Amino acid sequence: MKKITIAIDGFSSCGKSTMAKDLAREIGYVYVDSGAMYRAVTLFALEHGIIDGDKIDEERLRQEMQNIEIAFRFNPERGRPDTYLNGVRVEDRIRTLEVSSHVSPIAALGFVREEMVRQQQRMGQEGGIIMDGRDIGTTVFPKAELKIFVTASAEIRAQRRYDELTAKGEPCDMAEILRNVEERDYIDTHRDISPLRQAEDAIILDNSHLTIEDQKQWLLDIFHKTVGE
Repeated sequence: MKKITIAIDGFSSCGKSTMAKDLAREIGYVYVDSGAMYRAVTLFALEHGIIDGDKIDEERLRQEMQNIEIAFRFNPERGRPDTYLNGVRVEDRIRTLEVSSHVSPIAALGFVREEMVRQQQRMGQEGGIIMDGRDIGTTVFPKAELKIFVTASAEIRAQRRYDELTAKGEPCDMAEILRNVEERDYIDTHRDISPLRQAEDAIILDNSHLTIEDQKQWLLDIFHKTVGE
């Protein structure tokens, strides 16, 4: 059976990555977290002094893009892929609030998106891939056979992010996280290049009140229906 391409788009902290990783493991597909790729670029910019407060040295970042290579390697202990930046595992470092607070402006830069899309399309050339992000079904894989658009209320998404960070022992403030979620929503939906929007042929999933198990079953059912099983 021909393997299809699955695109999962939606707002931040909707659980897109968890859904996509679980489905990939269940059906034997390759999972690519496009959001992690933009987080990795943001981490690179932070660690190389390209970001100073709210200011981004765009020209320097543009010159450095040729030196940024992102890959995913399966971690058997976690049962999921880890993100690697130039050969170094950065999975935990890209999930901090500092990176979250700077990733949307970085992801809005046209030259960053162009390079990430190039790397993403190269990863998906053979099909059998699940990728989640903001513009997968509209820009990266507009011909994907299955497109899902995930949403949930800002308050619920902020609570999920708060729970995730506190579980890791990272100090955080709920009000700050909610502001960050709302700011990212605005930037993601209003940027000039590849804004977050629902593809016309995407299936909407509002998971505000769904359990992870409910989501897994829903996505599996949609997948089997799409491939005709």
